[in-house]
Amino acid sequence: MNVRSQIAMVFHLDKCIGCHTCSIACKNIWTDRKGAEYMWWNNVETKPGTGYPTKWENQEIYKGGWEKNGDTVSLKGTGKFKGLKNIFHNPYMPVLDDYYEPWTYKYQDLFTAPEGDDQPTARPVSLVTGETIEVKSGPNWDDDMGGSPDFARQDVNLEKLSPAEREAMFQLERMTFHYLPRICNHCLNPACVASCPSGALYKRGEDGVVLINQERCRAWRMCVTACPYKKSYYNWHTGKSEKCVLCYPRLESGQAPACFHSCVGRIRYLGVLLYDADKIERIASATDENLVEAQLEIYLDPFDPEVIKQAALNGIAMSTIEAAQKSPVYKFLKVWKLALPLHPEFRTLPNLFYVPALLPGMANVQNGIYNTTSKSLWHGIDATRLPIKYLASLFSAGNTDKIVEVLKRLMAVRMHRRGETVGDLSKEEISAAMHEINLNGKTADEIFRLTSLATFDERFVIPPAHREESIEMLENTADVKGNTGFGFKERPARGL
Repeated sequence: MNVRSQIAMVFHLDKCIGCHTCSIACKNIWTDRKGAEYMWWNNVETKPGTGYPTKWENQEIYKGGWEKNGDTVSLKGTGKFKGLKNIFHNPYMPVLDDYYEPWTYKYQDLFTAPEGDDQPTARPVSLVTGETIEVKSGPNWDDDMGGSPDFARQDVNLEKLSPAEREAMFQLERMTFHYLPRICNHCLNPACVASCPSGALYKRGEDGVVLINQERCRAWRMCVTACPYKKSYYNWHTGKSEKCVLCYPRLESGQAPACFHSCVGRIRYLGVLLYDADKIERIASATDENLVEAQLEIYLDPFDPEVIKQAALNGIAMSTIEAAQKSPVYKFLKVWKLALPLHPEFRTLPNLFYVPALLPGMANVQNGIYNTTSKSLWHGIDATRLPIKYLASLFSAGNTDKIVEVLKRLMAVRMHRRGETVGDLSKEEISAAMHEINLNGKTADEIFRLTSLATFDERFVIPPAHREESIEMLENTADVKGNTGFGFKERPARGL
């Protein structure tokens, strides 16, 4: 047993209001500088939709992630031989138009335009070339399903739905969407790390955060191709690749990452998980239908004396083990079984998990009255607006049983709390829902507490860093905001 610690996260999609406050917090701290204008280390997408960069989920285009190769896995589009073949011309890399060309406005024209009968305007200009451009896309261009015929209907997750199911999703009375916030998953089996010819990407041993050594990076950009979530970016100004660093200087001082701290809906949870590193290859090569269960297997019980013993032998501090025991992520993942990974079929074993959105039932409008297709709003899971196959394509590699199990648990908690606070549901109805998924009232109340009334310290259980020596290597990142944004004293030189 090779016990290691990993910072992991849960996003509760039922609570996300799509305000993009998290994205702006990250942008203001990390990517408001030359060469990083188009980067959004944190972005919020509307699903169904093609996302950012466009169609990032379609690995037939981008060749990201791993593919099963017998009892092991191999990189889909990069690696020693594939990467060498494409090292000077990579056909699987997204271009700027797949993200968007960043722009600003010529505000000066509003003040310097000559007097006339017309209203002066500030025309958009590219932040890359400085030339006037016609704005055609942005990082959340299809927000709230804006332009759904062009974006939502191109969602790769709709492929497994029948034509009738697709059409039902886009009828006005039945239209549905939910938000999907995304950051780097800091995976257990990161394809970006495995693909880098320079060895610049690495996974920190003490907390599993994936970083890029700016001095070793030579801008081969294999990491951009290899990451199936497209969370590694190329900085055209410095000639280096960059990615989400999970605000590790904040973590080391006991603070939550900026996007977590600023979240208005309080959808984000962060904690420590202990895992067995010896199982990574076996679990990453599991069959699609078993991928989720296999990944859950790799995370260990932090209360098990043998796990604690092996963790201590591996140099994991007792304070980290105690943080793992209090981790909200462990509860969501292993105790309550409510959270699922995004696209586990990419086989990177991501450490960002999602509680799926529990949407209202099917309904239609007749004579101005909103009528549900079920007897009440407390319908069966099979009557949700969003097809189970769609959610399964997102969160369980097509395994609909896992989605149904999670949604039934969420519905049972909702019905239990409705009975406690409003009392308009029969005890028999609530009891049947609770019994079906073997849930008791105490556990349901604990889930309710952590999802609706949790304090800051309950949502973010951050262990002491024990990296005192590394603090001396850092400066205040705000002081070097115009530089590289990472806060290191030595600015990385552009590769020749």
